[in-house]
Amino acid sequence: MKKEIEEEKVEEKEIVSEEKAKVKDKKEIEAVMNIYTSFNNTIVHVTDFSGRTLSKVSGGMATKQSRLKANPTTGMFIEKRVAEELKEKGITALNVRIRAKTRNPAPGPGANAIIKSLTRDGFKITNILDTTLSPRGGPKVGGGRRGRRV
Repeated sequence: MKKEIEEEKVEEKEIVSEEKAKVKDKKEIEAVMNIYTSFNNTIVHVTDFSGRTLSKVSGGMATKQSRLKANPTTGMFIEKRVAEELKEKGITALNVRIRAKTRNPAPGPGANAIIKSLTRDGFKITNILDTTLSPRGGPKVGGGRRGRRV
């Protein structure tokens, strides 16, 4: 009786050690996620490090109403579609690059929602960069001496 119990314990330990070995064998496959957010639309483009496109989804693919393309809720739907495609390809870690429209001080409302949903879906975010372009001198902003009157 005691021998049977000891044999069962040994078998359970072997099974647990095999499962741990399988978990250690998994590599983290990384990709780059480019998020472009304006106040009218949100575009997510995922590439590998060599620049090949793995997935590309925009706000118009997630909703048909033009005014909702830049919503945080639409951002979550965009992320769900991207996450399904990335999980099929085995990607587990992402470098995120957020870009807003040139001269804008902050990205649109969809960017934060996308990053939050990514972490909830189990992706590891290794880096977040803001790659918004800022003019260095460049052409003069219109408006004249008294500014643009709206």
